Amino acid sequence: MKVVIFAGGKGSRISEESILRPKPMIEIGGKPILWHIMK
Repeated sequence: MKVVIFAGGKGSRISEESILRPKPMIEIGGKPILWHIMK
């Protein structure tokens, strides 16, 4: 199955983290945001 996950926005509140890595890969609770979306 192929899916597309849209993750838009500037991410201004997490700008320190999003400079180094893509926003879906920023960890929240020890797991990337993408994991939480797909769960």
